[in-house]
Amino acid sequence: MTSFFLMIPLAAFVVFVLPIWLVLHYKSKRQVGQGLSTDEFDTLHSLTKKAEALQTRVHSLERILDVEAPEWRERR
Repeated sequence: MTSFFLMIPLAAFVVFVLPIWLVLHYKSKRQVGQGLSTDEFDTLHSLTKKAEALQTRVHSLERILDVEAPEWRERR
């Protein structure tokens, strides 16, 4: 009787969940193996350029603050 109640969820898992799980797993593996698409690469490139521009601005602001308020780093 107990083995019957264990067989129902196991059968449902094998029939419904396992095939979907396997398909999604191998689909994601294939996408990872393909690399970035051109849109993703363009987005990554533009974000890199923005990050570099922001880094330059932060360094400029830190240099200005070092001249105008030398103790600004110790105020934290």
